[in-house]
Amino acid sequence: MSIISLIIKREFIAKVRNKSFIVMTFLSPLLFVGIAVFVAYLSSMKADTKRIAIHDESGMFVKEFTSQNNKNREYKYLDLSVIDLKFLKDSITNESYEGLLYIPKASNAKDFESKIQFISNSSPSISFIENVQDVIANKLTKNNLEKAHLDTLAIKNAQSKVNISLTKASGEESVKGLNEIKIGIGGAFGYLIMMFIIIYGNMVMRSVIEEKTSRIVEIIISSVKPFQLMMGKIIGTSLAGLLQFLIWAIIGMSLMFAASVFFGVNVGLTASVSPELMHSAQQEMTGTAQMYIKELWNLPIASILVGFVIYFIGGFFLYSSFYAAIGAAVDNQTDSQQFLLPIIMPLMLSVYVGFFTVINDPHGTIAVVFSMIPLTSPIVMLMRIPFGVPLWQIAISVTLLFGSFFFVVWFAAKIYRIGILMYGKKPTWSEMYRWLKY
Repeated sequence: MSIISLIIKREFIAKVRNKSFIVMTFLSPLLFVGIAVFVAYLSSMKADTKRIAIHDESGMFVKEFTSQNNKNREYKYLDLSVIDLKFLKDSITNESYEGLLYIPKASNAKDFESKIQFISNSSPSISFIENVQDVIANKLTKNNLEKAHLDTLAIKNAQSKVNISLTKASGEESVKGLNEIKIGIGGAFGYLIMMFIIIYGNMVMRSVIEEKTSRIVEIIISSVKPFQLMMGKIIGTSLAGLLQFLIWAIIGMSLMFAASVFFGVNVGLTASVSPELMHSAQQEMTGTAQMYIKELWNLPIASILVGFVIYFIGGFFLYSSFYAAIGAAVDNQTDSQQFLLPIIMPLMLSVYVGFFTVINDPHGTIAVVFSMIPLTSPIVMLMRIPFGVPLWQIAISVTLLFGSFFFVVWFAAKIYRIGILMYGKKPTWSEMYRWLKY
């Protein structure tokens, strides 16, 4: 067995036998599910009802607001028009009410557009103000129509609501929000890659720092070349990460298959549901769930999983080269902080580009360019794959990614070779640049 194989085996076994690795492998999916359930529970909790005082001197709008008390439990409107305005303002100061809607008398409808005030101690939400404005505007519009002797009921009945159904070219009905589902899946895998790179990249860096500070590395490099040691650590740690992902993928696919069986969806590439059945199923919640699950199975799941493995390996190798070089250059983790920001920034940039660009235009210039740049392609390309990416673009992206890895690892090995035996001195960017020339 070659020396680098022994190092890979040593690093892999050391990682997978670690108690924290075993615990987090099986605990992490439960934590993710628990957090999702907790967030859903918090979002379902009803907020405390906020009391809004109304002082309507015109008498035109107060009933429009009080009629909403049975519909909207977040706000309760109270008709306090008979109470003195100054007293109500003092009540707002004493926080007896969330706010005061003051509507003065006006000679014409135009005056209402600029003289109405909302008085409160804290700034109200935009949605609340927009709702108040809509109620007042609708009432004024109705009054204007009546003054113009127009039939408001006829106008209301003439208004139409359009609900566009989505249908594929094959005749099958589709579901709304499919792009959001795709970006959610791609974003989840891209976010996993970013977290894997940061977590396992830091593992590589810590491993190098520990061996360097304990002086074990002086014994190791007496029989192993620094380049072999660095590559062994990177590959061994990446294999441990892939094993963890494989376990998570098996758990996730099992849960998805169980959901498909529970909702009665015939999964597989040949799964089909007639348009008539799809249309009738839309009327029921179970039928809607069937369509969403079927659409999930129609996604390029194999391409997503294979792409995740390829881009995880390529991205991890690329960034771990930087992490290993930093670990070799410093004596402790505190000194490494100044060098980590340039590494994390491209990862953060790729996440923002993915969520704000790919979802709107997955095949646009910005999305395509960033899916080709090696420092951002592991995340951006993985977000694009669920939308369908030409094979030639994936081939170019992967080639550039692994080509950049070999280019970067050559430079990182130079820093690693010099820095691994440097002690008691904080390196600078200029000094690390000089190491590249040795």
